[in-house]
Amino acid sequence: MSAALTRRSIPAILAVLALATLLVAAFTVTQLGGPGEIALGEHARGGPSADDNPEKEEQSEQAEKKRQAFEKAVAAGKAGKEQPIALAAAAGWAGEQLMDAAADDWEPAVAADPLNPWVYILSTRYGSTKPCPGNCPDPYIAIEISSNGGASFGAGKPLCACKGGGQFDPIIEVVRNTGAVYSVYMNGFNVVFVKSTNHGSTFSAPVKVYGNVSWNDKPVLAVSDDGKDVYVAFNGPTGGDPWLAQSHDSGSTWTQTKLVDSNRYDFAFDADVAGDGTVYIGESSILYGGGGNKGTTPSGTIDEHLFVSTNKGASFTDRLVAQVQPGLACTAAGCTPDYYIGHHALSADTSGNLVFLYDGATTAGGLQSIYARKSTDKGATWSAPSTLSAGGTQAVEPAVESTGNGDVRAWYFQTTGTDVDTWNVYYRRSADGGSTWTAAVDISDATSGAAYKSAAGFREPYGDYGEMAITSAGKTFAIWGEGDSYTGPGGVWFNREP
Repeated sequence: MSAALTRRSIPAILAVLALATLLVAAFTVTQLGGPGEIALGEHARGGPSADDNPEKEEQSEQAEKKRQAFEKAVAAGKAGKEQPIALAAAAGWAGEQLMDAAADDWEPAVAADPLNPWVYILSTRYGSTKPCPGNCPDPYIAIEISSNGGASFGAGKPLCACKGGGQFDPIIEVVRNTGAVYSVYMNGFNVVFVKSTNHGSTFSAPVKVYGNVSWNDKPVLAVSDDGKDVYVAFNGPTGGDPWLAQSHDSGSTWTQTKLVDSNRYDFAFDADVAGDGTVYIGESSILYGGGGNKGTTPSGTIDEHLFVSTNKGASFTDRLVAQVQPGLACTAAGCTPDYYIGHHALSADTSGNLVFLYDGATTAGGLQSIYARKSTDKGATWSAPSTLSAGGTQAVEPAVESTGNGDVRAWYFQTTGTDVDTWNVYYRRSADGGSTWTAAVDISDATSGAAYKSAAGFREPYGDYGEMAITSAGKTFAIWGEGDSYTGPGGVWFNREP
């Protein structure tokens, strides 16, 4: 999620977007809250341009705050790698590493080639020299590439040194059958798609996925095994409604449809395409005081939904997976109260197992836990939730991946007790599709190296999401952000099974 759009908006956006008439051809919608069939139609149209979006100013302000915080830290000698990284590597892990020792990196993504030893990592990079002259993005998406399963990476470079005011929210995937690399990110308030067929040496020019949809935020990406069917979910007009863009020619052309029209704000945090072509898109549905994205504490439950298509995106069934209460409000510098809430992760394996992880509280304003539910019938029914995080802690932002034969791996942020200034990343694994899990292991195992790190942990999760991948050798690679506060500065860290 972009620095400017982490569940907040200038209220005037609702007035602006209310003036726009949204024309959507030949499709029906269903309200969140229960299962329903959604028949998808043609190209969606309407709304003012992204340049007229009043949130653009807020995006610039948030980026400027991050730049100022980083510059202040640089002047004080407390930016990036402040001192040597001291490791106490967790058993079975290589030890935590910093993606870039000098940059202010935020919200990373990772993808691993399942058949060859290529690993690709991305971050939203602040505090670095622009990668091109003139009207060049700041921040920009940085990519680093490994050809040896993540043991080492080449120097960072821009994913696209494209003109624009800023790039945010990177997501990356590898096409299983071909090794092609697909990525989406936000160029300002527009989601674009790029791809590489030479292991990331070069990427195609950006292709717009959003058509005439007036503004977009927080994309997720899912790809069929042959790379032809590509699905990008994002939120957009009129007040955080969930949208779907899809391509069936490997990302060359796109159509767009609004999945739901309601007064709730929806965030897509994960999506997957199973080996049989079934498409799964997760959505966290939040009600902000009667509607809109206000950056305040929600007024009702957070509803975790899964949209399922068995016909290559022609229609989707809406499955309600869980309902939780909004948890503890964030009070770190730069936070709005809703920073910790409404995250999910999902994964479908080759054996028909589907796992959905989410965070939430049992009482409004309480500590959040990480829960896991399992389905073996494409989300029609679900197991009772398993609690992955420890009791008496605050836990947020799960990540999950799986292979076949019930092998599921997950990580999440968790505090030390109720101390929301001391966080660590914990990893657990399941051998039965998510029914039972191994004991938690702390994989944020560097005890120093940055001003925000200590032997006890780090001060704040840096960004709304991190990710996980499983390499061609069957090893786990996990990546996330750590920072001083929401505003930063911070950095992207990773750990891997050697």
